[in-house]
Amino acid sequence: MRGSQTVAMKVLGLTGGIGMGKSTSAGLFRAHGVPVVDTDDLARQIVEPGQPALAEILATFGPQFTGPDGRLRRDEMARRVFADSAALHQLEAIIHPRIRELWRAQVGAWRGDGHPFAVVVIPLLFETKAETELDVTICVACSAASQQQRLRSRGWTPEQIEQRLQAQWPIEQKIARADYLIWTEAGLDVHAAQIERILHRLVEGKRET
Repeated sequence: MRGSQTVAMKVLGLTGGIGMGKSTSAGLFRAHGVPVVDTDDLARQIVEPGQPALAEILATFGPQFTGPDGRLRRDEMARRVFADSAALHQLEAIIHPRIRELWRAQVGAWRGDGHPFAVVVIPLLFETKAETELDVTICVACSAASQQQRLRSRGWTPEQIEQRLQAQWPIEQKIARADYLIWTEAGLDVHAAQIERILHRLVEGKRET
C-alpha cells in the first residue's frame, strides 16, 4: 500500500550572503522541528586543539596562528587568507573535505531517525558544488545596503567586508541557482512566513510523490 511506504528524507541546503540571515533562517527551521547542521559550527569543531585539521593548518601556515591556549587564532587566520586567494584555497583544501564528511554523516544519522526534512547550512554551497548532494537549495538574501549595515554593526571594517564578498559568488548568482529565495529585508514575522510557505510546499510535494 502506498500509505505504508517510507518517504525518503529531503535534504535542504541553506545558503546566502554573509550577514543576510542564514542563522536566523536556521533557527526558524529548528522551531518547526527540522534538524539543522551548520557547517560554520563544523568548521570550528575541526580546528579544536588536537584535531588533525589544526595540525595540518599549522604545518601549512606556521605555528604563529595558535594562541597560548593551543587554539587557532581565527582572526589572524582570516586576515592571512582573505588577503591572499592562494592561501584561502590552501585553507579550504584542508577544511572543506572534513566539513563535508561531517555533515554527510549527520544527514545519514537523521535519515535513520525518519526525519522528513533536514537542513544543512553551507555558505559556499554552490561554490563547492554541494548542491549535487542536496534535494532542495534555498538562498537567504537581502539588499546590499542592508548587508553592509548589518556587517558594520558587527564591527567589520570596509576592507573586511569587501574581502569576504570577494571570496563568495555574487548574491544574484546564488539566487539564480537556488530553488527557493528567502528575502530578509522585512521583520522576523515575514521571514518566518516565508519559511512556513517553503515547508508547506515541500510537504505537499512529498504527498504527491
